[in-house]
This record gives sequence, structure tokens and C-alpha cells, in this order.
Amino acid sequence: MLEVDVVLQQDRDTPQVLPYQSLTHVEHNESQKKHRVNGLKNKPELIIVTGDLTHDADSPDEHAKRFRLFKEISSKIGGAQIKVVPGENDAALDGGDMFREHMGPTHYSFDHRGVHFIALDNVSRGRPEVGTEQLSWMKSDLARFPKSAPIIVFTHRPLFDLKPEWEWFTSDGDQVMNALAPYENVTVLYGHIHRENFHQAGTTKMYAARSLIFAFPDPATTPVKKPAPFDKAQPFKNLGLRRINGNANGSDLQIEEVELATAEYSGTVGMDQMLKHGSGDAKDE
Repeated sequence: MLEVDVVLQQDRDTPQVLPYQSLTHVEHNESQKKHRVNGLKNKPELIIVTGDLTHDADSPDEHAKRFRLFKEISSKIGGAQIKVVPGENDAALDGGDMFREHMGPTHYSFDHRGVHFIALDNVSRGRPEVGTEQLSWMKSDLARFPKSAPIIVFTHRPLFDLKPEWEWFTSDGDQVMNALAPYENVTVLYGHIHRENFHQAGTTKMYAARSLIFAFPDPATTPVKKPAPFDKAQPFKNLGLRRINGNANGSDLQIEEVELATAEYSGTVGMDQMLKHGSGDAKDE
């Protein structure tokens, strides 16, 4: 699954397109997932992936193969920096060991064109939790910046109680949000829920975009956690990409919703998975 949302171009006056990708769930040869980003008129400098780079596997060898495939595919995306955090499919079974071996640290921070980015891990402890050690690290990291600094946090699970009974929450997310509260310009990007969502706490805005596969229904109207049944008549309903275009200074921002089409996704394992599941056998995330 893939979601696109955010990027910063070379020149302060150059239009921006910032891809934020989530839930790629790589299993086999899914190289067509890179084509949409490579086709952007303004190539991104930075791509953010909010977890579930791979689909988990019982065999460690198979799971390692999927990490290697993710790296192979992502290396062909137009020379952009790719920054990632783990999802539970990547890290929950082994505490993030394989993720660290193949992808590096599960939490870290960096600066890009005047914006401070914080990657948070809320999956590798085997439960929806950031943990005291990482919270302490984040607070120390934030302390270096003025309260007006632009900050983007990216993580896998939502940091608020979106649907706790579906594990759409982070148990100590309120502590994360309390640490972020004094900062005036914070955006949080997350994945995990396979659907679009917006939530605001104080001045902090939190976004999830649509998925490329296994769209989930509205939790407010659905009692059971499972992807929406595949509809052959509307195979891409509630699936797609979102692009944000604008200038490097944040002005003239425009949101573009991009619906999937068969030509963009045919032949990939993701499409094969959708086609083989009927209305009665949708799988949990």
C-alpha cells in the first residue's frame, strides 16, 4: 500500500510536490509502485514512508527478502532521499531487529530546507507505544528549537485515540502530543489505518492519506475491523494518492487527489491480492 502526500524542491521559487508514502506492504516484485513518483514533473528531494514497508512473513528469510526488495525498488525512485519508520508488519514480531539491520534506526530526526523532521517508532515494542526512552529523546531533540520552528513528525500509528479497539491509537500518544503542544507549527503524518483522516489537537494537525490497497471503511459506521470488500465494478474505490503542490515557502498550496487506474497498477502483487479476495474473505490489517 502506498500513500503520497509531501517534498521540497531545489529552489525557493520552484513549485513543490512532497510525497508521503505509507503502507507499501512489499511482498514480491512490485516495481510499478515507483512509476507514479518517477512521473512527477517536479522530482522530489525527499520522500517519507510511514511504515509497513513490507508485509510480514513467518519465515525470517522471506521477511529479509522483502526488505531487500523494498530497498531495491525504492532506490530507483528518481534519486530522492527516502526516510522511513517501521510499521507493525516490519517490526512487531522481532522488536524491530530486522528493520534496523536493513533500514537503520527506528527513530531519529533530521533537518531539511528549514523544516525539522522527527521519525517516531510506535510499533517495535510489540504494542502501540512510543516508550519512555524514546519520549525522553524526543523532548531533548525538541528543546534545541524555538517554539515557532516548523516541525513534521512522522510515525505509523495515530498518536490519538482514533479507534482504540482496532488498535488505531498509541497508548502514550498523549505524552507525545503534550511535548509537541508548545510548538506552533507542527504537522503529524501517519499511516496504519488504510484510509484518509484529519485530526487537530491545538495547533497540531495530523493527516493520514488513502491507501493503494485494502481500503478500510469509516470506523464510526463499521463494527468489524476488516478492509472493504473488493468491488470488481469499482476496483479503486477509496484508493489513491494525494499530492500537495505549492511553493517552497509554503504559499499557494494546492491539494490534488489522484485516483488509481488499472494501467498504473496492473500486474503487481497488490492487484493480484485484491482480485483474489471476495466480499466474504477480507483480511485484517
